[in-house]
Amino acid sequence: MNLHEYQGKEILNSFGVRIQRGIVANTPEEAVAAAKKLTEETGTGWHVIKAQVHAGGRGKGGGVKLAKNLEDVKNISNDILGMMLITPQTSAEGKLVNQVLIAEDVYYPGDSEPSEFYMSVLLNRATGRNMIMYSTEGGMDIETVAEETPHLIFTEEVDPGLGLMPFQARKIAFNLGLSGAALKEMVKFVTALYTAYIKSDSSMFEINPVLKTSDDKIMAVDAKVTLDENALYRHKDYAAMRDLREENPIEVEAKAAGLNYVDLDGNVGCMVNGAGLAMGTMDLIKQAGGDPANFLDVGGTADAQRVETAFGIILKDPNVKAILVNIFGGIVRCDRVAQGVVDAYKNMGDKINVPIICRLQGTNAKEAKELIDNSGMEIISATEFQEAADKVQEVLQVKA
Repeated sequence: MNLHEYQGKEILNSFGVRIQRGIVANTPEEAVAAAKKLTEETGTGWHVIKAQVHAGGRGKGGGVKLAKNLEDVKNISNDILGMMLITPQTSAEGKLVNQVLIAEDVYYPGDSEPSEFYMSVLLNRATGRNMIMYSTEGGMDIETVAEETPHLIFTEEVDPGLGLMPFQARKIAFNLGLSGAALKEMVKFVTALYTAYIKSDSSMFEINPVLKTSDDKIMAVDAKVTLDENALYRHKDYAAMRDLREENPIEVEAKAAGLNYVDLDGNVGCMVNGAGLAMGTMDLIKQAGGDPANFLDVGGTADAQRVETAFGIILKDPNVKAILVNIFGGIVRCDRVAQGVVDAYKNMGDKINVPIICRLQGTNAKEAKELIDNSGMEIISATEFQEAADKVQEVLQVKA
């Protein structure tokens, strides 16, 4: 589950990570009130207005701007709120900005120049260990840094039995070129950041930039946080942070219906029971010359209502040219699934406007095929994997 910047910062702050302070606002008037409050609490005269969307690169799209007075705060907030923000990490249509974060200006003059670093905590799947990735090149896309100056990216893996050791935090601070008070501050920052990552059950923390201020404070100026949804039962307060406006509406609808659905860019809809079979079905579609339009696991039950709901969700994608139903009847009987498909087809009528290939294998597969073949519905039955692939290929060629 992705979080907004202000939500990620709330979690970081709760674990002792120093953050750039800010207040979220939904209207220009709330933005001005937030700016006034920040001035009273922090003494900041300038404010940073940040669009709150689940995407990086906001500054490149005009979603992060500096306000030098309250009139600027109101005008800039008015411009950003309601805009369709397009960044390198959004679709071509962009994302609607519903909130802005009014943040304190932390680039103030002092005894030394501010410095920006990159830092993230995530799982290294190759080793099965968490790692801290960091670089002196903060404020830049880490992909650009990796391509142009890979020697400036460092990683520190953490033994899951020992946790982050003090010498590792010091090593990170040294590699970033810090010394004195700034080094000590960075050691505290890294230690608190890793603690926050572990105790919040996160999948990723990305802080870009981590700022060394002119008076040697270390703080998170940005925060991109992804939480592990499987652990949200332990964090009811985090679960309440979910912003459904930022998520794919079809995926939200599927989740509410108890379906495991992921939207993709292809032209063949999939309805499968079991994640492994679903992955195999996607490979099957590719081999047949198509592209999967979705990952949809209907689970262990496939009655008429559930199948009808799944069909409805798949058909909301205008790119779908065919639907492949691929069910293995282990616990659930194939003939029961077949009846569910037929009943759903009858109930939906003209709403189904693409060919349906139905492959049922397992318990009562023969009876299921006979039921579909004798239904009078325009459903193409198949028994074997290759047969289903051939049918998909045939209907796609007709559609082309």
